[in-house]
Amino acid sequence: MSTTESLAAALADGPVVLDGGLSNQLAAAGHDLSDALWSARLLADEPEAVTAAHRAYFEAGADVAITASYQATFEGFARRGAGRERAAELMALSVRCARTAAEGAAGPRRPRWVAASVGPYGAMLADGSEYRGRYGLSVAELERFHRPRLEVLAAAAPDVLALETIPDTDEAEALLRVVSGLGVPAWLSYSAAGGRTRAGQPLEDAFALAARADEVIAVGVNCCTPEDADHAVAVAARVTDKPVVVYPNSGERWDARARAWTGEPTFSASRVTGWRDAGARLIGGCCRVGPDTITSIARTLRGS
Repeated sequence: MSTTESLAAALADGPVVLDGGLSNQLAAAGHDLSDALWSARLLADEPEAVTAAHRAYFEAGADVAITASYQATFEGFARRGAGRERAAELMALSVRCARTAAEGAAGPRRPRWVAASVGPYGAMLADGSEYRGRYGLSVAELERFHRPRLEVLAAAAPDVLALETIPDTDEAEALLRVVSGLGVPAWLSYSAAGGRTRAGQPLEDAFALAARADEVIAVGVNCCTPEDADHAVAVAARVTDKPVVVYPNSGERWDARARAWTGEPTFSASRVTGWRDAGARLIGGCCRVGPDTITSIARTLRGS
């Protein structure tokens, strides 16, 4: 079920539940995500799997699905032999997959929204540089990279653009330039560590960019530890006076050498009440956060 109520209006009324990690849901269903396109590969090869993953999160209690377009770029699809027209079709398909899931998911009839994922420049490189930022590109160069795909995603009519896992203020500034005038609201979500962006800038300065952007309906962090999210939510609320978006990882750590997750999860549904009380209104999970945790979050926030 889709809705005519805007996500911004819903945030004014109270918390809204985001989905969890799309990639881990796809991996749990047996799909190989080792390709450089990550989950975006399935838009070309098996789009029904993407729809099924979104549906699982809606049925778990999520109100918002984040599309499989995080790593979907013209450059990335070109490396697999897809021309610009085909690449644009696949980006638009990511929105349709989520919309189909929203309309067909079982469960209570609640408003459901689709957020078109816009990952950072480093996601296209597929070398982990999105967790460092500072690619050696100017703000203008980053703007030129992001504009074509943002225009395609906006034309596909998502409810909101999810500018997510952004590592530094240069890329945030470029993205904010692009969304100005597109006619689709956005949220801006940094990847953070220790009270700073991944590139090392204070979160106060990073969030302040969004405070001045009318198109931004929420600002916060994702793809960080739950502990870093605790601090970031309060800072985002104080600096921007906007609703805060927060969807951290499970708390486990990725061992790149062993290509495996290590440690124990530190994300628990009980944590979300603290985020909500500090100003978070869009709350969900990122890597290693699955449907069971989203169900717990939904129950916690809805009081049932």
